[in-house]
Amino acid sequence: MREIITIQVGSCGNRISNDFWTNICREHSIEPNGSYSGDSNLQLQRINTYFHEEKSHQFLPRAVLIDLDSSTIDEMRISHPFGSLFGPKSSAVGRGSASSNYAKGFYSQGGEWIEYFLDVVRHQTEQCDRLQGFQMTHSLGGGTGSGMGCLLASRIKEEYPEILFQSSPVFPSQKISSVALEQYNVVLALAQLKYTDIIQIIDNEALYDICFRSLKIASPTYQDLNRLAAETMTALTCTYRFPGELNSTMRKMAMNLIPFPSAPCLAASFSELSQTQFPSSSPIMSLTAKVLHQKNFICDADPRHGRYIAATMVSRGNVTLKEVDEAVACISNKGSSILVEWIPDAFKGCLCEVPQGKWKLCGALNSNLTSIQDVLKRMLAPFDYFFRRKAFVHQYTSEGMDEMEFIDAELKVEDLISEYQRLQDATAAEEEDEWGA
Repeated sequence: MREIITIQVGSCGNRISNDFWTNICREHSIEPNGSYSGDSNLQLQRINTYFHEEKSHQFLPRAVLIDLDSSTIDEMRISHPFGSLFGPKSSAVGRGSASSNYAKGFYSQGGEWIEYFLDVVRHQTEQCDRLQGFQMTHSLGGGTGSGMGCLLASRIKEEYPEILFQSSPVFPSQKISSVALEQYNVVLALAQLKYTDIIQIIDNEALYDICFRSLKIASPTYQDLNRLAAETMTALTCTYRFPGELNSTMRKMAMNLIPFPSAPCLAASFSELSQTQFPSSSPIMSLTAKVLHQKNFICDADPRHGRYIAATMVSRGNVTLKEVDEAVACISNKGSSILVEWIPDAFKGCLCEVPQGKWKLCGALNSNLTSIQDVLKRMLAPFDYFFRRKAFVHQYTSEGMDEMEFIDAELKVEDLISEYQRLQDATAAEEEDEWGA
């Protein structure tokens, strides 16, 4: 089998991942005690991607739970429906706190606990026959998620250079948080994550807007945002967990969506059709229109302000592959108005017949989008404002961080923004000349 190990770092990373595990346990009919209660071979064909089967036929998540503070993981084990599946060998907890400070998570606290955390990761890898990738969920606003998350990512990539590493970082939003150090943490972490293989951005700004405008939640909480992020992750990973051809592994997904390692950021959207929303003609065309709409992206990158470098739409439910292909062809025919002109067949579609949750038909779009630079610019602007005044810098240097790292991080994020702008402006002729040279 080709296994994936999930790594949940910090309070945010663990809470989103808990909702994700709830979803996929139910999709694969895994009970809270780890037993299988389903009757469909589809649920079992690729179950070993995310689950390890014990000799007792108990299925346990291939997960590593990490935090410098034990409160979130302790709470999850007690109150989470599937908390008993995460035993002591799958979790590692420190005895401190990063105090919303990247430098504490990366240097002082990080340096103290990193080997202990890596041992838990190594234990999970030893239970894999053909490990295909790591999937880490963490917040870039907090100190543990940003600092410890990046330190862990760099050490894992150093130890397992041939294994794909996907980071799913959560970007903060001032609509639901007001921690001043977030602005530094995000940019400092992004500079480190640029060297991971895949950056699947989760943006609290977009999640908040979806909850408020589309779901009509008057005062969205972190719990609301986390559940929405987890639903999207569930949809995006269904091609790894159920039979199919397109994007059936993490490597195939990366090959389809990331043509250049210098542009590894992905933006996703998620939407569903209820029974009352089904049009009389083509439900798949209606679903395609919804997942392409900017209001359903969980990353605050408006596709109307850029172009798709590559995109894959996953449809889940009672539709045919022919209908999916027709919907994809309709998008591809729009040509350079939404797609870069120098990648043929940049828009692809795939089908998962297993429905998700309560929805008869739902879908997710995963895309490499040039307007993702707008999200990066939003993160960079307050960083620049604070750093020009050297505000709060002492809180980082006192933890062992060099002030030059601020400058280096800013330059790396600016380079990432410039790369997406270059790809947006490039023409087919320019790319041919570059390859010909």
